[in-house]
Amino acid sequence: MSTVTVSSQARVISELRVFIKKVLSDPTVAVKSVEIARKYRNQPGAEELIAREISANTTVRIPENWSEADHMFLEILYEVLDDEAALY
Repeated sequence: MSTVTVSSQARVISELRVFIKKVLSDPTVAVKSVEIARKYRNQPGAEELIAREISANTTVRIPENWSEADHMFLEILYEVLDDEAALY
């Protein structure tokens, strides 16, 4: 692996660690994030709307320029909603 790849992976892991700490310290973060994703999922520009509202209503901050970890978080939210829909 190149040094750039290792550095990028380390940054993603660091960001995800901070996020996991926030979720564990405030359990409402996960619930609110899923509710927000559910609300905007099928709207045009959904990811941007979701990111903005999560930033405004939780301790999670998703900046305008998304990192790889931010993209991963949004993808996981969609996966949770897909899993939820598959249950019904």
